[in-house]
Amino acid sequence: MSILIKNIKELIQVEENPRLKVSGKEMAKLNTIKNSWLFLDGDRIIDFGSSEDNYELRIKNYEKKTRQFASSPTRQVITIDATGKLVFPSFCDSHTHLVYAGSREIEYIDKIKGLNYEEIAKRGGGILNSAKRLHEASEEELTIQALSRLNEIRMMGTGAVEIKSGYGLSVEDELKMLRVIRRLKELSPLAIVATFLGAHAVPVEYKGRQEEFVDLVINEMIPQIAAEGLADYIDVFCDHGFFTPVETDRMLLAGMKYGLRPKIHANELGYSSGIQVGVKYNALSVDHLEYTGDEEIKCLLGSETMPTILPGAAFFLGLQHAPVRKMMDAGLPVAMASDFNPGSSPSGNMQFILSLACINYRMLPEEAIHAVTINSAYAMGLSEDYGSIARGKKANLFITKPISSYQFMPYAYGSNKVETVILNGNIVTRNA
Repeated sequence: MSILIKNIKELIQVEENPRLKVSGKEMAKLNTIKNSWLFLDGDRIIDFGSSEDNYELRIKNYEKKTRQFASSPTRQVITIDATGKLVFPSFCDSHTHLVYAGSREIEYIDKIKGLNYEEIAKRGGGILNSAKRLHEASEEELTIQALSRLNEIRMMGTGAVEIKSGYGLSVEDELKMLRVIRRLKELSPLAIVATFLGAHAVPVEYKGRQEEFVDLVINEMIPQIAAEGLADYIDVFCDHGFFTPVETDRMLLAGMKYGLRPKIHANELGYSSGIQVGVKYNALSVDHLEYTGDEEIKCLLGSETMPTILPGAAFFLGLQHAPVRKMMDAGLPVAMASDFNPGSSPSGNMQFILSLACINYRMLPEEAIHAVTINSAYAMGLSEDYGSIARGKKANLFITKPISSYQFMPYAYGSNKVETVILNGNIVTRNA
C-alpha cells in the first residue's frame, strides 16, 4: 500500500541528512516544511517536499524506477488531505514498565497523606507490591492488559516503545514478563524493544541478603534470558535504597558478556554515582537524573550515553526537576520518556510529557519535540529508522487534528491532538 498525504499545513522534524541524535543548542532548531506533502510506500518514507514541487511527477518517477506499481496493478494508493493539519514523526517512548498486573491507587492515597517513595517501599508497597500481583497473574492476563495500554498510547501518537521487566524479581517471573513482551512484539504494530530489569528492587525473601540476590541475577537470570533471546538491553536501579554502584557494576558487566547493552535507572533519589557507572560501560541511556550536578554533566559530555528525563514520575511523586537547561547549555542531548508504570507514573501519554517538558523544565517547544522523537529513539537504539521524517526511514507518523501550529501541541495539554496514526505504512488509528 502507498499513501500520499497532501496539503499538509506543516511537516515537522524533517531531515534531509538524518542524524542519530540532536545535542545542545541544536535542540532549539527544528526543521519543518509548511504547505507540504509526504509520500509513503510499503513501510517506508519515500519522499516529501513543498506543495510548490511537482510531487505527481516525482511519484511517477519513483514508480518507473521501482516498477512496483506496474507489477502490481491492484496496488492500493490512498490519498489523505491534511488541510489545516500537521504531520509529526511518531513519539518514541524509551522508558516504560507497562507490563504489570493491576493498579496501585491505594499507594497514591498514601502519597497524598505524605508518605514518600522509600517509606511506601519499606511497607511492602511500590515495586514489591507489583511483583506480588505479577506473580499471581498468568501470561495471558498480562498480555491482554499490556496490549490495552499499547493501544491507548498508540492512539495518542506513540509509535515506538521500550518495555522493561522488573516486576518479576525471580527467575520464573522475570522470564514470564519478558515472554509477554516478546508476545506483544508479535501482536502490536508499535516498534517494541525489551529491557531486562531484574535488579529493580530486592525481594522480601532476600532482605539482609542483597548480595545473594545480585548473584541470582548474574548466575541464573541473565544466562536464561540470553539463552531465549528475550531482551535487547539490561537495566539496574542504581540509587539510594536500591542497588549500589559496585553491585550495578557487576550486573552490567555480566549482562554485557551476553550481548546486553546497559541502560540505567540513576540519580532519582540522590547522587548515586549511577550516571558514572553507566558512562563507564557505554550505557545507551541513563534515566531519571533528578540529581545531576557538574560532575555528572562532565562525565556525560563526549559519551554515547543519552540523558533521559522522566517528567511524569517527577510530576506524580513531587520530585525536584532534573537540570535540563544546564545540561543542554553544556552541550548535552536530552531525551524525555513517560516511565509508564502503576506506581510512580500511571500514564503513557507522550503529549503530556511534551507539555511537562515545556511547563516544568522550561524547554522550548522545539527542544521538547527533539526530546520525545529523535533523542528518545536514540535512547532505544532505533534512531536510524525512527524519530524523524526522512527518506528511507520507517513510515511511523501521525497527523494532527486541525491546529494552529506545532507550538500548540505542548500548549494545549490534556487533550488528544492526534487524528490519524500511521505505523509501518498502515493507517492503524483514526480518532474522532
